[in-house]
Parts: sequence; structure tokens; C-alpha cells
Amino acid sequence: MGKVMVLLGSASDRSKMEPAISKLAGKVDVEVHVVSAHRTPEKFRDIVINSDADIFIAGAGMAAALPGSIAALTVKPVIGVPLSGSILNGIDALLATVQMPKGVPVATVAIDGAENAAILALEILGLNNERAMDAVYKEREEMRVYAEKTDREFVDNIRAKIKSLLDQQAIEDH
Repeated sequence: MGKVMVLLGSASDRSKMEPAISKLAGKVDVEVHVVSAHRTPEKFRDIVINSDADIFIAGAGMAAALPGSIAALTVKPVIGVPLSGSILNGIDALLATVQMPKGVPVATVAIDGAENAAILALEILGLNNERAMDAVYKEREEMRVYAEKTDREFVDNIRAKIKSLLDQQAIEDH
């Protein structure tokens, strides 16, 4: 089935990381922990080293040490989610997550991009897991249908406004 472990450095990151957990739920096994590489290093190390997860997703703000610390302990894929909340609104976390040393990569999504982290995890797992890949295809189809629907609604709305303006102008010209 595939398993993803989602790690939060702080409980305050919950609302920003819940989209990843929701996106993964029911599609793959998900395990979630609030653990700090700085405040609880022994627990953090134990969780990562003993995990049977295939992929790790880590949300981190400011110094954004969590994703890189995971990558230092495992050769499994790590996806970092830089989180906003600092005075730099997540730019510091983005740079810290992206700038990993050679040989210790962390895939990085957009600031507060937890949902994309989950989709990336599903794409990776989908290489060998039909259920995960089906979830990605379904997601893409839903996005396509939504985009087409909003295009139709927008175009219809603009046409109605133009028609209304032309009708109003015609009335004023008579």
C-alpha cells in the first residue's frame, strides 16, 4: 500500500500540515508525529530510524532543520514543506529547506505547500503502487474538470456583462 510519515516540528504547524494528512488519508498508510530535531533529538532520531515509512514529509518553519535532519538519518525520500510564520513569512524556511548539502537531498514544495507534498508522495509511491497512482490521476481529473467549469462560468459571466453593457448603450443611443 505504501506508507508516508508526516512530521511536524511543533503542534502550532498543525493547520498548515493538515492538507497533506487529509490528501494522503485513505490512499496510503499515514503516520503523524509532532517531534523536534532540536527539543527532542533522541525521540526524533528513534522515530526516523525505526520508521517503516516509504516517504517522509516534514513541515518546518524558520530554520527549517526538520527535513534536513530526517534526510541525514535515512536514504528514503524526504519532502520538505517550508512553513510561513516567521518575520520573513516562510522565505527563510524555503531557503533552509532547499539548500541541502550535496548527497543529502530534500525535495521541497512551496511555502505552506503541504497538499503538494502529499501529491508528490503519492506520485513517488505510484511508481509501484496502483492505488496511489489512481489517486493522482483522480486528483488531476478533478482539477481538469474544475478548471473547465470555472472557464465556462467566467466566459459566460463576461459575455452576459458585455451583452448588458451593449444593451444599455443601445438604449441610451435611442
